[in-house]
Amino acid sequence: QVQLVESGGGLVQPGGSLRLSCVASGSFLSINDMGWYRQAPGKQRELVAAITRGGLTNYADSVKGRFTISRDSAKNTVTLQMNSLKPEDTAVYYCNARVYYRNYWGQGTQVTVSS
Repeated sequence: QVQLVESGGGLVQPGGSLRLSCVASGSFLSINDMGWYRQAPGKQRELVAAITRGGLTNYADSVKGRFTISRDSAKNTVTLQMNSLKPEDTAVYYCNARVYYRNYWGQGTQVTVSS
């Protein structure tokens, strides 16, 4: 019912910035929550940031103060502004959307932070 298309991943030096974007499309009335998860090689997928339709946000402790999540509910988009990037942020980042009892996932976009 929901297709998520991500963009903005790539290579960046430590201390640099990237902006990830995700656009939702398909057949749905509204999206409850949207967020970003990431998965590094050999590790479990973890929550990076999430935002409700009303704008309530939640961040992983490791990214607080550096990342900012925002959304445009009318356009069904969610954005993750990533500043002061660290090598530890290197991972595949996945967009997530919750519609009632279902979760939908994007294809993932690679973020690599390296000198």
